[in-house]
Amino acid sequence: MVDRDSDGRPRLLRDPYLEWVETEGVPVAEGYGIDLLAIETTPWPRFESRGAIAHLLGRGDFVTMFLLDLEPGGKIPPQRHLYEQLVYVLSGHGSTEITLSDGRKHQFEWGPRSLFCLPLNLAYRIFNGSGRERARIAFCNYFPLVKNLFHRDDFIFQNPCSFPEREGGEGYFAGEGDYIPIKPGWHMWETNFVPDVGAFELKQWDARGAGGSHINFLFPDAVMKAHCSAMPVGTYKKAHRHGPDFLIFPIAGSGYSLFWHEGEEMVKVDWRHGMVFAPPAMMYHQHFNTSPEPTRYLAVTLGSLQYPFVEERRKQMLAVDKDVKDGGRQIEYEDQDPRIHALYLAELARHGASSRMGKFIDESKFDVAKAG
Repeated sequence: MVDRDSDGRPRLLRDPYLEWVETEGVPVAEGYGIDLLAIETTPWPRFESRGAIAHLLGRGDFVTMFLLDLEPGGKIPPQRHLYEQLVYVLSGHGSTEITLSDGRKHQFEWGPRSLFCLPLNLAYRIFNGSGRERARIAFCNYFPLVKNLFHRDDFIFQNPCSFPEREGGEGYFAGEGDYIPIKPGWHMWETNFVPDVGAFELKQWDARGAGGSHINFLFPDAVMKAHCSAMPVGTYKKAHRHGPDFLIFPIAGSGYSLFWHEGEEMVKVDWRHGMVFAPPAMMYHQHFNTSPEPTRYLAVTLGSLQYPFVEERRKQMLAVDKDVKDGGRQIEYEDQDPRIHALYLAELARHGASSRMGKFIDESKFDVAKAG
């Protein structure tokens, strides 16, 4: 039967996820980029903590991000849900207790820049281990997809079904894992817990530009994935585009990103640790390092190398480092808008840094003074 409002009129064009957000009563931050260390949080009864929700303009229809702001010594009540959750720790130290499908309990400790996966319908609790400091933690998930599909909270949050195949190998929740070499851009580390993404060894991926490096994080039988990329000092990535559902966390250094649709003005987002940003669907974007140290960022998305989930993600994975002139998704340095490099030189000068892009671009053509 069609649901009706109090006046008897049919309720049409509904979004059950957004209706749920409204009933939760916590702040919702929106934009291309959001400073997660600065946004307002308010009490969130569901988690017995303070929290907020981040709606990036590029989050698409399927993913969202919850931010929990745990007080010193705080904890959340037991949770389980019919969606995966990739958790990135922005600040603070604590622990997570999980209950495996066979009833065994396991606990692991985390700190800033830790990443871990809470598999489908796995029971867990999260604790702030400090008696003095708060902890801010980002929870990335595809709850909007599940909520809009099933509607019923009891099915999503009280489902008894277990998925032992997603719990991973021995030691996967202790920071251990398995390296799966394939090719540059596709190399993977399979695990459920990365203690410090900022210290994890990356693999060279020259096709994405300027000596960058990269690793994919594969989570057992999961649909969500993450990857970490780094840019050397004085360099930037090549521009590319893909579908939505990518949430990007800068974890070391600072810089900016440009976003644009063909024929339209560019949007510039400055970033540093503590922020999150997301390129909207099929919007070209490009990442730039302006700091005196290498930069790293973590990208979380729906659709893994094992399970792309949608055809667009499959196409993106096959074409991410291929030239647009050859049917790919990437703009080579020699074909980019000249304003892009001019802006970069001006930004480096403003930050007192030097370019190392000379081996890729003829910088004698650019007047830094005019660019600024």
